Amino acid sequence: MPYVDRQNRICGFLDIEENENSGKFLRRYFILDTREDNLVWYMDNPQNLPSGSPPVGAIKLTYISKVSDATKLRPKAEFCFVMNAGMRKYFLQANDQQDLVEWVNVLNKAIKITVPKQSDLLCQPDSSNRQVENLGGKKQVSYRTEIVGGVPIITPTQKEELNECGEGDDRNYLKRSQSHLPYFTAKPPPDNAVIKAGYCVKQGAVMKNWKRRYFQLDENTIGYFKSEQEKEPLRIIPLKEVHKVQECKQSDIMMRDNLFEIVTTSRTFYVQADSPEDMHSWIKAISGAIVAQRGPGRSAASMRQARRLSNPCIQRYTSRTGAFQLFFRIQLCFLFCQHRSHLTFHSLSQQRSGLKP
Repeated sequence: MPYVDRQNRICGFLDIEENENSGKFLRRYFILDTREDNLVWYMDNPQNLPSGSPPVGAIKLTYISKVSDATKLRPKAEFCFVMNAGMRKYFLQANDQQDLVEWVNVLNKAIKITVPKQSDLLCQPDSSNRQVENLGGKKQVSYRTEIVGGVPIITPTQKEELNECGEGDDRNYLKRSQSHLPYFTAKPPPDNAVIKAGYCVKQGAVMKNWKRRYFQLDENTIGYFKSEQEKEPLRIIPLKEVHKVQECKQSDIMMRDNLFEIVTTSRTFYVQADSPEDMHSWIKAISGAIVAQRGPGRSAASMRQARRLSNPCIQRYTSRTGAFQLFFRIQLCFLFCQHRSHLTFHSLSQQRSGLKP
């Protein structure tokens, strides 16, 4: 899903047909920057690329005339939409239907040209007033006057006013719509034991660099691979060693969006998802797998046992109490046997005395 990053830009992953009519779609990271009036795409999130890495493609928003659904034009391409830019059509693929709708709406709003209403024109100062204001030190703004249907239309040639007024509404709409988006599950993997799988970016343990890895969560472990095609994981994290999974509080320090952490006994893994929805989905999936593996009853029993074993005073008291109880039982058995033997001896002595003449 598209989301707003720290620089107030709309970002997200899409697949694009870079060569027209090639039928080959490549995964790219898109940034829609209305302040710069362009749409650019990179090989990966620029946060994960070397500093100063250039984009692999860019389009000025003024060149884009329309963005629409292209499922009928490209029936073999799933969740496909098209951007009409000049003499060329750019075909792109979204992650799902909701992602397609969000991108089409956001792009169409970014390229939309708004014409001021007639009531707004009456409230605007004339050219002489604007010149006086400019002489007073205020920011100079250029305007363009057109005659449309016999009515003079005055529009600013600079887009700063439009950006200041329009971007907030578009971004607020995007944020509100994200909070009400339904959760779309991915296609179930062939292996039933796999709970969730997908690409994320993780921080290295030694070099502290960020690399894209294919993560796979099953009922007992979290493994990450170099790519989806690899069969042997680079590392396996047992769920029994995971203490907690949560959104990372150091994301502001690391300057990373959608960052969460997997805290284990020996190390804290910092993982960056592609979107806020994907981050919360990973946290929910891993937390649910941990609860399902341990179970509420077994986890409570293990906690009681660990608490009992961790307290030496309880162990000493328990051992002393058991020894005292054993000694007391032995003493009771000894006294009981002694009493029975005494009674038996007394009865035999009386019988012998009665048999004498």
